[in-house]
Amino acid sequence: MARNLKWQTIATAALAALPLISAITPAGMLAAPRRGVAQANPSGDFAIYTSTNYSFEDHEATTVWEQLDLTSGDTSIWTTDSNISEVVFVGPSNTSILYINATNEEGDGGISLYTADATRLASSATMVASLPAPFSGLKAVATSSGDIHFLLSSLAYPNGTAYNEDLAETPASTARIYQDIYVRHWDTYLTPQRYAVFGGTLTGRNTSNSRLASYSFGGELTNYVTGKCNATCAESPVQPFGGSGDYDISPDGSQVVFLTKNIDLPLANFTSSQIYWVPFTGSVNDSVPINPIGATPGVEGASASPTFSKDGSKIAYFQMNGIYYESDRNIIYVANADPNNLDITSVASDWDRSPDVLAWSNDGRTLYVAAPDLGRERIFPVPVEAAADYKPTNITDEGVPAGMQVLSNGQILVSDSKIWSSRDIYTVDSKGDTNVLFQSNLVDEALAGLGPQDVSEFYFSSNSTEIDLQSWIIYPSNFSAEKSYPLAFLVHGGPQGGFYNSWSTRWNYRVWSDQGYVVIAPNPTASSGWGQNLTDAVSGHWGDYPYWDLVYAYDYVDQNLPYVDTARGIAAGASFGGYMMNWIQGHPLGRRFNALVTHDGVTNSLADYATEELWFINHDEAGIFTSPNETSTYYRWNPILYYENWATPHFVVHSDLDYRLPVSEGIQLFNMLQVKGVPSKFLNFPDENHWVLDRENSMVWHREIYKWINYYSGVSDADSPY
Repeated sequence: MARNLKWQTIATAALAALPLISAITPAGMLAAPRRGVAQANPSGDFAIYTSTNYSFEDHEATTVWEQLDLTSGDTSIWTTDSNISEVVFVGPSNTSILYINATNEEGDGGISLYTADATRLASSATMVASLPAPFSGLKAVATSSGDIHFLLSSLAYPNGTAYNEDLAETPASTARIYQDIYVRHWDTYLTPQRYAVFGGTLTGRNTSNSRLASYSFGGELTNYVTGKCNATCAESPVQPFGGSGDYDISPDGSQVVFLTKNIDLPLANFTSSQIYWVPFTGSVNDSVPINPIGATPGVEGASASPTFSKDGSKIAYFQMNGIYYESDRNIIYVANADPNNLDITSVASDWDRSPDVLAWSNDGRTLYVAAPDLGRERIFPVPVEAAADYKPTNITDEGVPAGMQVLSNGQILVSDSKIWSSRDIYTVDSKGDTNVLFQSNLVDEALAGLGPQDVSEFYFSSNSTEIDLQSWIIYPSNFSAEKSYPLAFLVHGGPQGGFYNSWSTRWNYRVWSDQGYVVIAPNPTASSGWGQNLTDAVSGHWGDYPYWDLVYAYDYVDQNLPYVDTARGIAAGASFGGYMMNWIQGHPLGRRFNALVTHDGVTNSLADYATEELWFINHDEAGIFTSPNETSTYYRWNPILYYENWATPHFVVHSDLDYRLPVSEGIQLFNMLQVKGVPSKFLNFPDENHWVLDRENSMVWHREIYKWINYYSGVSDADSPY
């Protein structure tokens, strides 16, 4: 409770620094700074991070790097050079850095590496390497000899050389031919090129300046990944969301680990992935799997976050048991960084949470992990020697971390977000004592006035589970419990996942509420952070358990929150939430809303195999697709079975690059609504995937959806929703 009150007190004391606003608008939210994860220098004196603003007048984004004093909390501009894309603190002093410049001397689509002193960037920057491809994901360490060993990742040709689209030959034909499942993934058709991790050495030469060193690059890069093949070929980082967290280099620069999907299994059918160890001076032929199937009995699923301990003697990682299930529970494992004596052990293996971020303590005795927990993502210290029945205790409370770094003094530097703040930066110690350094809602004009007072939660019972279920309540600006506000009822995607206390630039609760609504964001069956049983229960039950949970959440609001006008309510959801809008449309709950919004949702579940990750469909439909009949979940939970009941005005969004749920789902939904005479509207983006990411497109998304729901809820006095 004390930590909750601390955030409230800090926010209240600082509000006078900015003018209070009456509402946060879509334009304000989209244009406001988006800050990266704070990265501290080795001595923990200061941290740097990117900050990107957008101008709807100029239609362009501007990125600067900001510096945060970790003692005073003061911020300043570190550099306005937006060509600096990634920075690593490495070298002879606490301010020595190696960074990526987004262009190279040749101007051929490659990048360059520079060394510098962070305290005098402009005068000290020295180019040390020009690389012939758009590498990213920089990791680097200093060796005992004074060299720098670094890792980067890039697409690579099957022969192992880095791929550069700008230099690639254009084929005479655009034909694509496939002989195996996995034609496309997320928003990209698969090509012969795969991502790979490359290693290189900057040879050091001492100078008279102790804060700088001179380095040279011999031009040789080692590909540790490409060429390891069986049923499929290794790829790291794992697409579509993998990054530098999929590989690591030991602190002394002698060892590398990387993550890849299991090369012995078809990509689209299984979630299994393995971590490989390889000496830095070795090659792909020297790589050794740390956790192949059979290494730990019953552990066959997806792996994540291979991370060396600070002394390089251990490797921590997560792995799931299930080989078909992407949302199984992550379990913590620790292995020796010795391929001849791995001695893999599980840590707190019975803990009923699924951590997804980890960092080692300086002494190697503790792992700090972040895990979804009761609508937040909290940080927990876990002893490396913890027994299976150990129950970790959280040291953070509100928010969802975007990143964390253990500082030299043992404190943890956390960059997180909350419903009311797009970026908070603070330090926390192993006992949970927190020092808040930065809060964006106290700095950014578009966020001024937002705070924890905007949010509350309630728990409700349902007929699908023995535990009570949680829901967020988000209030509009200048809320008064004596007034009445229409309901905006949101349903999250996944379905495994949840609504958490975090900021979003896509589905921002406060932007929705400030259209004049009270937002209700429930976490029904399938949600993560209330135990694995609740998450798992949705398999084979898309149309009943979560549906009834939403009915019970609606009833709770209708019966207990007099300031919510359910008679003027609307509902909206994306992905699984979009499916649920389509399901609701044909069921009694659909008649209790004045308008529905489906973003990229399933319309016809008999077409589920048009997706790319078949393991997901096979698991959530509780089996592979067979001839449809009334006993099949593909048939039973199909929204179009209830077409005759469709009546509620319905707004449909679906984009062309969504290969997870193809655009035909949205077009079919819209066509069926139109033929039936249900008021409906279709919004399509040819250049967006499952998400709408471009700010100009997002502005249209918000404008059109709000025009629709505000008309049908009575928030606006428009003559038409069109």
